[in-house]
Amino acid sequence: MQENNSPVYVSITGLKVKNFFASFTFWRHAIPSKVQAEKSTGLMFLDVKRKGSYHFTLSVWENRAAMIAYRNSGAHLAAMKAFRNIATGKIYGYEARSIPTWDEALELWDEYARDA
Repeated sequence: MQENNSPVYVSITGLKVKNFFASFTFWRHAIPSKVQAEKSTGLMFLDVKRKGSYHFTLSVWENRAAMIAYRNSGAHLAAMKAFRNIATGKIYGYEARSIPTWDEALELWDEYARDA
């Protein structure tokens, strides 16, 4: 883990696309959502990874408010509205003093994530 002096907000999302046809809609939303996140105020770290049939996002924000501002706007808001038709998944967010490694993030997601 990378240590940080002040708390940050960590968000871990794992989504599983429902079927082949839904994957087109998934990518139509995922790419603009990532671009939006990369331009968002308060983003400190962003990475994506595929493991098995899940698409994971690990993002770290200056605070929870910055993450919520991103979550509730633009391309990401449109993606959330389409989510139930294209994927299933779980999310986990928490305050921390460090940025987790992928191994740490996936372990936390396995243990604590709730349905999206």
